[in-house]
Amino acid sequence: MKDLFITGGSFFMWVLTLLLIITVAWIIYHFILAYSSKQTDKADLLRKLAYGKSIGLFALVTGFLGQMFGFCGMLDAIETFTGSGKAISHQMIFGALKTTVIVTIYGSLIYLLSLFLWFSASIMIEKKQAYKGVV
Repeated sequence: MKDLFITGGSFFMWVLTLLLIITVAWIIYHFILAYSSKQTDKADLLRKLAYGKSIGLFALVTGFLGQMFGFCGMLDAIETFTGSGKAISHQMIFGALKTTVIVTIYGSLIYLLSLFLWFSASIMIEKKQAYKGVV
């Protein structure tokens, strides 16, 4: 795991890790508030909870942005390398492509986690509200 973190590029991987922490903390915090609340406005509770899903989506977009920066760096390195008259092997290109995809995979996993947490929390809140007789 540590190797993937370093290989993916430290800046974007740290930003995505921070977004992961914020997403999970946001959803858990608002789930606890909503689940223990006596408030009957279900829409307001679920709206606040859904912001965690939006933070996860921001992580996905950040992952794609990190991949685009990786592609630019890869193409710049290829241009510099071929400009000096050296040949590029397929292994170099595929290794660089693999490196650029790591950030996107991490951002996608964060978004999927945020969707799962949001969906689970919203179902539990709706069941609790329905059980209390509040519709």
